[in-house]
Amino acid sequence: MALTVAVQMDPLETINIAGDSSFALMLSAQQRGHRLFHYAAEDLNWSNGRLWTKARPVTVQRVAGDHFTAGAPVSLDLGEEADVVLMRQDPPFDLGYITATHLLERISDRTLVVNDPASVRNAPEKVFVLDYARFMPPTLVTRSLDEARAFLKEHGAIVVKPLHGNGGKAIFRVGPEGENLSALIEVFNQTWREPHMVQAFLPGVAQGDKRIVLVDGEVAGAINRLPGEGEFRSNLAVGGSAEKTELTAREREICDALGPELKRRGLIFVGIDVIAGQWLTEINVTSPTGIVAIERFDGTDVAGLIWDAIERRIAERSR
Repeated sequence: MALTVAVQMDPLETINIAGDSSFALMLSAQQRGHRLFHYAAEDLNWSNGRLWTKARPVTVQRVAGDHFTAGAPVSLDLGEEADVVLMRQDPPFDLGYITATHLLERISDRTLVVNDPASVRNAPEKVFVLDYARFMPPTLVTRSLDEARAFLKEHGAIVVKPLHGNGGKAIFRVGPEGENLSALIEVFNQTWREPHMVQAFLPGVAQGDKRIVLVDGEVAGAINRLPGEGEFRSNLAVGGSAEKTELTAREREICDALGPELKRRGLIFVGIDVIAGQWLTEINVTSPTGIVAIERFDGTDVAGLIWDAIERRIAERSR
């Protein structure tokens, strides 16, 4: 079953094919005979019930510096001419991102959008996770310096991060003495209108921050991410390193709790983050990563599993 696949993502020229999950998905789709188009979220247009974009037909290959070939842009009706839209642009999860989900939602009865746009909009990484607070470290969502100080006093050391941040950016550890906490909250309040996330600092982060990928609610694989020298953040984007890993009993319990709801919401490709084998910190649904590293360490073709799930859903729709 050859599909027409429109990939909504950042410029192909800028990606690092060695670790980019979107590129891996495109390569896997092409190997299955699917036809690929690329466009940017800001190129979406809507009128009279139609959603279309200027998209370039592309072919991809795993050759650094020569990893894609693009044809001339064409007008692509996403509701009538595409079978699948992969919504893979990177955060920030801002009004541009949210608007794209609203537009794509209008064709989701005809075209399979991965992940489901309404569910992406309603499940921001650090907000959706609050539904599973029983698995989380002690957490506070606030803009209040007084509340942050009280939380620090209770827990001894804390981490402060933007509620809609990504990639390990702007995450700060504050020690028991509260050094610079007032200045930090002041800067956060000036930079972001929404509340911020404050969590108890987990020394176990030195053991790693595990990225577990779930495909249509089922565990597909995991990697353990270790902080770089002089860092407590383990995100690969800020210098962390990855290693092979296995799931703990607690992590399997977390995945079993999340899986049915992810499947119900149409969140086909999800990456969750678990610290020290037990503390759930994020449920990544916008543009999750990690599938290339998982394949490198344990040989699991996660991209193939994602396409199996997509093709299965499309087949179910046509019945």
